[in-house]
Amino acid sequence: MTDPDVLKAAQDNLWMHFTRHSAHQGAEVPMIVKGEGAYVYDIHGKRYLDGLAGLFVVQVGHGREELAEAAAKQARDLAFFPLWSYAHPKAAELAQRLAGMTPGDLNRVFFTTGGGEAVESAWKLAKQYFKIQGKPLKTKVVSRAIAYHGTPQGALSITGIPALKQVFEPLVPGAIKVPNTNIYRADEITGFAGSDKDPEAFGRWAAEEVGRAIEMEGPDTVAAVFVEPVQNAGGCFPPPPGYFRRLREICDQYDVLLVSDEVICAFGRLGTMFGGQKFDYVPDIITCAKGLTSGYAPIGAMIASERLFEPFKNGTETFAHGYTFGGHPVASAVALANLDIFEREDLLGHVTANEPVFRGTLEKLLDLPIVGDVRGSGYFYGIELVKDKSTKETFNEDESERLLRGFLSKALYDAGLYCRADDRGDPVVQLAPPLICGPKEFDEIEGILRSVLTEAWARL
Repeated sequence: MTDPDVLKAAQDNLWMHFTRHSAHQGAEVPMIVKGEGAYVYDIHGKRYLDGLAGLFVVQVGHGREELAEAAAKQARDLAFFPLWSYAHPKAAELAQRLAGMTPGDLNRVFFTTGGGEAVESAWKLAKQYFKIQGKPLKTKVVSRAIAYHGTPQGALSITGIPALKQVFEPLVPGAIKVPNTNIYRADEITGFAGSDKDPEAFGRWAAEEVGRAIEMEGPDTVAAVFVEPVQNAGGCFPPPPGYFRRLREICDQYDVLLVSDEVICAFGRLGTMFGGQKFDYVPDIITCAKGLTSGYAPIGAMIASERLFEPFKNGTETFAHGYTFGGHPVASAVALANLDIFEREDLLGHVTANEPVFRGTLEKLLDLPIVGDVRGSGYFYGIELVKDKSTKETFNEDESERLLRGFLSKALYDAGLYCRADDRGDPVVQLAPPLICGPKEFDEIEGILRSVLTEAWARL
């Protein structure tokens, strides 16, 4: 197809995800055709810094020939075979490699094709596990407000963003919400003035809210708590000091599984292979996807504690759950090659060394009147936008519509930066560049943001 043909096909036939298609009526659909390193190029040859790693995915950068070659080689050897009572070498090898990287006894790897499926799998496993244990009422799950955990019906129920859920109701019952860990908004969340000045106290309070929710529902009815190491939706909420230590204690106290949803936070995004390692906690289940192949092939995984697999080792017990393409041979081969790059180039060390530089560069933006907070961890940051820095007053719905969808998203893209202007919660700009980035790319990100945010403030 010619370029005009491709653009017309996008207008006439393509149904894009999470897209307000009215924005493209009478306008060209942005068309990305090539990636190289930390940059992508559109159909007209214009270059953009990929400030979101695609969608928190392309850890090792674009255009890695060895990942394409790993896919091609595996496709020639064995293009497809399911993991339904049979195995293939690459899935077995990848499972062993992941088990060697995880904390504690998380040794059993159940492959999916994405993160939402991994979350769905974790809830189903938790339900069945407790039924086997003679605790059939333990089916409910606890998750945090504004948190995003995926689009399947179960994962969407765990998601804490009402606007994403309403049109798909009724959802799966039994999903309870507790406060998130947005320290910047701690006073509003707790109702106590000064909460934002005492992160440790706020962390204890937020963890205890999980315990209170379990008590309220009845510990014999709650199966699991789902949390991200750094919560994505709402704009990168890191955990306050002591939060995860207390949360682990609460889950143990009530015999509730702690599920660490690391679809974004695993595979180097925080400078560690798994997000829990950054904050010194060991969950019962890890859900992951995205960065496992750096996006070069779709794959996800639920990694479970050995004790959760124990009931399925003998007898007739079966986890009657699976996906046709889970642990796909080609995706598994790409994942192994991707992990080779991590080790050879010490990407974890690179992120750890450059995290203070990235944070410091973004914090320069705090001198702008529209920037209220800069927060995050590793190569994963959110910049919260406010109308009044002294009071932390946010924008109303109409202002957010004009600011984010009406101006910022397109203006940042036009200026050469692909990132996310998001209002799932308070208005934020999210940044998660490829892990190969360094000070040069950080400066470019800051420069574009400064220019566009300055113009946004002037427009307001």
